[in-house]
Amino acid sequence: MVDGLGGDYPLIAIAGPTATGKSALALFLAERLGGEVINYDSVQLYRGFDIGTGKVLPDERRGIAHHLIDRLDPVESFTAGDFRRDALGALAGIRKRGRVPILAGGTGLYLRALLLGLFDGPPRSEELRN
Repeated sequence: MVDGLGGDYPLIAIAGPTATGKSALALFLAERLGGEVINYDSVQLYRGFDIGTGKVLPDERRGIAHHLIDRLDPVESFTAGDFRRDALGALAGIRKRGRVPILAGGTGLYLRALLLGLFDGPPRSEELRN
């Protein structure tokens, strides 16, 4: 069991290729199961990236809480480790409210980081990246 996920609490993860209806399925399940959606699409984290991402816009969310969407400005960096930390926080809040967490998105690395964790290694090096 990965620290922070809690093995006895239900969690739904919707995965699949682009444009297959993952967001629609997440909304459908959230309405019927009392859920909240956690986005794990790396592009949908950014404000202003609404075209070409399949992002569910605020007026299409049917009052269902969506987490980790429109959180960042386009110039901000965000790693899989950042995602894991923020997603664990969102999961804790959803569980505290007695709701069902529904993960939907298209960045497999983020889903893997959340469900399986990350290796302990050095932080990224801006010098090396440059």
